[in-house]
Amino acid sequence: MARGSAGESVLHKHLRILETFDAWHPFLTLSEIADASGLPRSSAHRLVSELEREGLLERLPDRTYRLGVRLWEFASRTPGALGLREIARPWLAAVHERVRQHTQLGVLSGTDVLFIERLSTRDAVLNATLIGGRMPLHASSSGLVLLAFADPALVAEVVRQGLRVYTDHTIRTEKDLRARLRQVRADGFAVNDGHIHAESRGIAVPVSGPDGSVYAAVGFVVPNDGASPHPYIGLLRRAAAGIAKDLAEAYRADAEEHPLGIRSLVRGSERSLEYFEQLTSDPHDAGIVVRGE
Repeated sequence: MARGSAGESVLHKHLRILETFDAWHPFLTLSEIADASGLPRSSAHRLVSELEREGLLERLPDRTYRLGVRLWEFASRTPGALGLREIARPWLAAVHERVRQHTQLGVLSGTDVLFIERLSTRDAVLNATLIGGRMPLHASSSGLVLLAFADPALVAEVVRQGLRVYTDHTIRTEKDLRARLRQVRADGFAVNDGHIHAESRGIAVPVSGPDGSVYAAVGFVVPNDGASPHPYIGLLRRAAAGIAKDLAEAYRADAEEHPLGIRSLVRGSERSLEYFEQLTSDPHDAGIVVRGE
């Protein structure tokens, strides 16, 4: 991997460029990208041009940039996220109809929880996340569930990076974090009352993967009104059990029938899936290519 003069890889510099974009800053000028990434203007210009050529950034008529659709194309091919979202969505929809607030699905990503699916109603309580958004593991109920069952070394890394404080109720010391993680492991769920915003309560439970490890977290964000969380926990546990069962069946079938594919993880008609397999194995068998004179 090529490295710059300061020892930083070129790939990492490209990632610094991409990470300047978020839900609140989807369109940036070249100077804004350079400032946000901390790169010299000349380097940012060169890297942005490379990303644009590859379709990872797109330049608009007003000379601002946005993330390219090709990034979504790559992400959509990820077996873990694709299969999990496809399988979980019916279970999320079922419990969301009962709660009518926020229902979300999160996975571990570094020292954050990455939310790959969320269902919400227009009048739901405040929620600080979006699909594709992140929150620190120590601050959210989904994050605590994922951290509680992760490699113990990750706890030390979370503490080393610092515990961001959002409200008076946010966990802010290593001692409190480790005590809370022990409680989550014992209870099998996490309830965060006002840890990110005073009016909101996060409730989450783990989802087991095909190998028995914690694969994801499914949770609600509901009003922080002092009501018992146990009815919510019961709903989430039923959804998590359903997701885990479907994941296990899908991966087992996929391994037996398509060792290198994800056919059984993708919802769709059998005829559509057969056609798609034919199309990807030999595009010329699925249509006619007309070439110019």
